[in-house]
Amino acid sequence: MADPAVKRRRLDLFVTGMLVVLLMAALHMMSGAVQRSEVLDPWFMPLLGFTVLGLVVLVGLVGWNLWQLLREYRRQAAGARLNLRLVVLFVVLALAPVSIVYIYSLQFLSKGIDGWFDVQVDSAMEDALALSRVSLDLHKREMLRLTRNLLGALDDASPAALKQAVGGLRDASGAFEVDIFTRKGRLLALSHQNPEVLTPSPPTAHMLKQVKAGHDFVSLVPVKDGRMVVRVMAVDPRGRDLAMQAIYPVPDELSRLTGRVQDAYEAYRERAYLRGSIKFSFALTLSLVMLLGLFAAAWAAFYTSRRLVRPIKQISEATRAVAAGRYDVRVPLPRVQDELAFLVDSFNQMTRRLAQARNLAEASRRELAAQHKYLETVLGAISSGVIALDRSGLIRTANPASEEILRVPLADLEGRNLAELAQLDPELAPFVERLREALDGDRREGKVEIVLHRQGGRQVLLCQYSRLQLEEGGEEGHVLVFDDVTELVQAQRDAAWGEVARRLAHEIKNPLTPIQLAAERLRRRYLPQMTAEQADVMERATKTIVQQVEALKAMVNEFSDYARPGRLEPRPLVIDDFVAEVLELYAGAGHGVHFEPGAPGAVVEGDPLRLRQVLHNLVKNAQESGGERPASVWVATRVLERNGRRWVELRVEDDGSGFELEDIDQVFEPYVTSKHKGTGLGLAIVKRIVGEHGGNIRAENRPQGGARVSLLLPLQQEPAPARPEATRERGEQA
Repeated sequence: MADPAVKRRRLDLFVTGMLVVLLMAALHMMSGAVQRSEVLDPWFMPLLGFTVLGLVVLVGLVGWNLWQLLREYRRQAAGARLNLRLVVLFVVLALAPVSIVYIYSLQFLSKGIDGWFDVQVDSAMEDALALSRVSLDLHKREMLRLTRNLLGALDDASPAALKQAVGGLRDASGAFEVDIFTRKGRLLALSHQNPEVLTPSPPTAHMLKQVKAGHDFVSLVPVKDGRMVVRVMAVDPRGRDLAMQAIYPVPDELSRLTGRVQDAYEAYRERAYLRGSIKFSFALTLSLVMLLGLFAAAWAAFYTSRRLVRPIKQISEATRAVAAGRYDVRVPLPRVQDELAFLVDSFNQMTRRLAQARNLAEASRRELAAQHKYLETVLGAISSGVIALDRSGLIRTANPASEEILRVPLADLEGRNLAELAQLDPELAPFVERLREALDGDRREGKVEIVLHRQGGRQVLLCQYSRLQLEEGGEEGHVLVFDDVTELVQAQRDAAWGEVARRLAHEIKNPLTPIQLAAERLRRRYLPQMTAEQADVMERATKTIVQQVEALKAMVNEFSDYARPGRLEPRPLVIDDFVAEVLELYAGAGHGVHFEPGAPGAVVEGDPLRLRQVLHNLVKNAQESGGERPASVWVATRVLERNGRRWVELRVEDDGSGFELEDIDQVFEPYVTSKHKGTGLGLAIVKRIVGEHGGNIRAENRPQGGARVSLLLPLQQEPAPARPEATRERGEQA
């Protein structure tokens, strides 16, 4: 299959060759049109227009090639200088002979045209024309004399005699037609060589006028077949009121010679009149021929020089490509097998061997890259954080899980010391310090547990370290593998606290009912028998016992709620409508609870009863954080996206005293409270309920004072319409 560039060059050559052939044919036709002046007007201008248009196209092709060559020369392209020199040489070699031939041809053409119109030729043409006219005049006078003699020979002028004699007169004279009229134009007799003709050729008004005046009329009249006839109308020489019209044929030889002389004279006069135009036309045609030859030679120079320079240019460009690292380049072999073809073949063999060596190196590099990519994929799929350090403690590799666990962009720290983690995030200072102590020791591998106090709470990391053996006889750095076990530790603690709460509830609840019943029995039995003072003491004592027992029962119920896993009855809830419905209980004066709905139409899947408990607990804690003065509470919702999932955030804020900084990491653990009264199980139960709904909860202090508790609940993929009736019913049951 031919190369597209070769196809394009062949197409250009074919189109340009056809254009030159058409222009040569048009110039040939133009020269014929100039020589035949009778066809000069209809053909010369269209041919001239076509030729000029073709020359413009040819000039455009030459100009385009010249512009391309100059652009390559300015860019210092391979072979451009040699190509330009060859083009200039070819054009100069073609211009010199063409110019010489053009100048001398113009001179010969001008002198030759001037020689056509010599003075002697002009006189000879006029004499020949005059001679033909004299011959015709003699013939006309002879015919007039013959007609007068025939008319004068008639003795009897009666109409009947004239009709009988007119046929003989026509035969004797050899005329086409003989008619006898009165001088006023009335027909008396008629004879025509065609018997079917019954009407005479009517005399013209001028003829009748001449006859009336007593004068004869004779004229040379052309007929349809190109021949001429002599028309005569003679007056009767004997003075009678008669006139004879006769139409005589002109002899063929005389008519032919006279026509040829007339045509030659008219053609000569026409050329003499167009003498300047003919000279200009010949000069223009010759100039167009010269331009065609010149620009065709120029285009041929471009084409030939490119063909000569192309192999050298290809080798030069291929050499530059090889120097730039492209070893797959090949130079097409020339058709002619010579030294240049041998050079091209040797070059191609060299590049082929270089390409094979490069491919082997590239295959090795790809294999290493694939192994590296595989290692990155494995590290990316591991949920544990992995960090590789060199012997100087510089970070060489860190997987995405390590960034997620430490919450810092470790990719920006590659090639930097591990200690800079503490500068990037001061909360990671304990992590860096513990690892530095462990890595500086003599142990080759080990495990440490590191507790970090982050802004969102406490974070427990379990870290394993091991030294890397990359080369024989040398140790190259360490590899760190760590996991965030905060939730695992918290789950273990919650399980332990749940077991404690279950046992406490069981051990405490059993004796409470007998104690309360015994106290009430003592009061009923002995109170009537006592004095007033004793009765008062008994009443206060038994009342205190009953109240404390009730308090212990409430605490035992909380223990039971915390220790017993809840059975959820989830249903779709429109979160804004649900929160507004719950907060209606706080709409009275003095509560100071404000709601800012920010998740219109957002639907969560939850148990209305359990979520009411959560919201009541959070609002109650927020109000009680103000001490004797109930704190103002703000409740807000919004929809956000985190870790590729959509969540509904329920945020409860207050302007109270806030959390203690040392307890903020433990506020959701059992028996942790800052109030004088309470078991410390409220927020622990809230956290467990939120976890049962697939969410999470976080506590923090507001910068302007007060506390903020934020909980996230999964958002349904397809929001469902709210069902406030069912929600309200569950609330009343609660």
